[in-house]
Amino acid sequence: MFNRIIVGTDLSPASLAVANCLGGLKTYGARHCLLMQCLTMQEAASVGLSYSSEILHEALKEQKTVIEQQGFEVEARIVPGFVLQEINRTAAEGNYQLIVVGTIKRSLTAEAFMGGITADIIHAAKLPVLILRIEPKTGDVKQCHKAGACDFSRHILFPTDFSENADNAFVYVEKLVAAGAKNVTLLHVQDKSKIDPHLKSRLEEFNRIDTERLEELKAKLAKKGKAEIKIALAYGSPAVEIMKFALEKKPDLIVMGRQGRGFVKELFLGSVSQNVARHAEADVLLVPASR
Repeated sequence: MFNRIIVGTDLSPASLAVANCLGGLKTYGARHCLLMQCLTMQEAASVGLSYSSEILHEALKEQKTVIEQQGFEVEARIVPGFVLQEINRTAAEGNYQLIVVGTIKRSLTAEAFMGGITADIIHAAKLPVLILRIEPKTGDVKQCHKAGACDFSRHILFPTDFSENADNAFVYVEKLVAAGAKNVTLLHVQDKSKIDPHLKSRLEEFNRIDTERLEELKAKLAKKGKAEIKIALAYGSPAVEIMKFALEKKPDLIVMGRQGRGFVKELFLGSVSQNVARHAEADVLLVPASR
């Protein structure tokens, strides 16, 4: 499923924490890892003319060793160019199936913020992107560790709006279940902004219809593996309700399509999946829309 993966890296402690947590992907077939550091032309020139070149190579060597110790075949590259362009090009040329990046939390209570490499990649990567939640040790961003377990199969949350792109992301949920995922929760949030006040009287009807849709998805997953599958409905702001649900149920992985309904609107307001990727406590697998 994810035999060949690209790990976007830099010199940060968060990148070392990401490297330490890739073993959980072996459940899904991961065997070959490309550790990739992209530098702009200015950065590349600076590295070539300074002692920072040695520091960069030593950091990559350390991360490479950590990943190899988890049983991966690892290649490390320093590539000049813009990160998104180079990763998309490399992914296509090398037949990779997944991009892995990290995002750091400033504290245990503050919102997560996206590093430059992560923000660039999740907006326009052509492959699914796995965003690992990293947090500082005792509030020190110079020392980081993985927030939560490195097990991506224990409990998967799949929020769906039944859009075409959600259906595309569901294909990956099916693959995860077939590969051995243990528990899956299928969640649909009735969007309060579209229902209240004029359609509030029909909420019971909408719940019945969408429960049937969730049951159909559940039946499909039941044929793919032995996972325990649950369904859930919520009412409110989709992004907020998804994050509340995740905070309460503590899934290890949230799987979402990167676009839902109303893509043009999302360009201006930010999509539900983008908000969840930034602020949810769990790791997030974002699946791009089919083009």
